[in-house]
Amino acid sequence: MLVAAAALMILLGLAHSVLGERYLLIRLFRRPDLPKLFGGTAFTTRTLRFAWHLTTVIAWGLAAVVLQVGDLPDADGRRIALILAITLVVSGLLPLIITRGRHLSWLVLFASGGLMLAWSMR
Repeated sequence: MLVAAAALMILLGLAHSVLGERYLLIRLFRRPDLPKLFGGTAFTTRTLRFAWHLTTVIAWGLAAVVLQVGDLPDADGRRIALILAITLVVSGLLPLIITRGRHLSWLVLFASGGLMLAWSMR
């Protein structure tokens, strides 16, 4: 269950970076009306790009933590798995509510959270 949850988070991060770069950021950066921060749009585009890809880095870091949970003493592992499960499910609520389910990340976040919850209750 831990490996499956981590794999889902790795794939989510990868999809977020690749698809976001291709279908959102590139198109956004072509707009002539981007805010000019610190004298131009270069700072704006760099900030948006790093903030976007930071989500992937965090997802991959979380996946690494998930893989380590199984090596912890039982009570500690269960407690951390429960915290991660709640974090993932709450994270899934955001795209579900805000985009009315059109941004499919909620499915992956709920699945990962569900796997973590199941592991914590085993």
